[in-house]
Amino acid sequence: MQKFTVAALLGAAMLAVPAPALAQEAGDIQLKVFATGVLPDGKIDEVISTTLPLPAGTQAKAKDNWVPTIAAEYFVTKTISVETICCVTQHDVVGDGALPATAGLVSDVKIIPATLTVKAHANLGAIKPYIGIGPSLYLFIDEKPGNAMTGFGATKLDISNKVGVAFQVGADVPLGEKFFLSVDAKKYILRPTATWTNAAGTTILETKHKLDPLVVSFGVGMKF
Repeated sequence: MQKFTVAALLGAAMLAVPAPALAQEAGDIQLKVFATGVLPDGKIDEVISTTLPLPAGTQAKAKDNWVPTIAAEYFVTKTISVETICCVTQHDVVGDGALPATAGLVSDVKIIPATLTVKAHANLGAIKPYIGIGPSLYLFIDEKPGNAMTGFGATKLDISNKVGVAFQVGADVPLGEKFFLSVDAKKYILRPTATWTNAAGTTILETKHKLDPLVVSFGVGMKF
């Protein structure tokens, strides 16, 4: 899947849109509706324990997904805001390196990326860039072993809910006093642990993963 960059999206928005004012004040609320690409890494950072004959060079890769998201933002001052997002994304994790891409490790795991960032805004006229940082809690729901792991007897998979950090950069491009285009990118640093067990409750594989998703969004917003 092609990975859009914030710079490319922002450049297209600036070419298409004039530069009317969008002035924020303390107490303003902004809502944004995005198309969001969740582009995780998913590499195995550490094999904690295993009873499987894993070949040298065993690796994993998480598949990308595009989902709708909503962001809500509150301006504490004219230039400082706090923002949270709402979405659910679903992913598979498959083999990489010495493992074939057809080797399913994780099937259809649903992720809720609960995130709160503090953002600092600048005003460059036609464009209002920002940077942000904040904590995230990744909640993993309904995770299931993939086909390769069920072939080795795995009947259950548990991926640990994990606290991480999100780094954010983006910009709003005014369409008037109330509406604007928005592009946004977040890079998460996250190291969850995945544990596959068999019907007897015995762990057959436990791994720590470098999930570290890049989350790229573009859409429209409204100021209240």
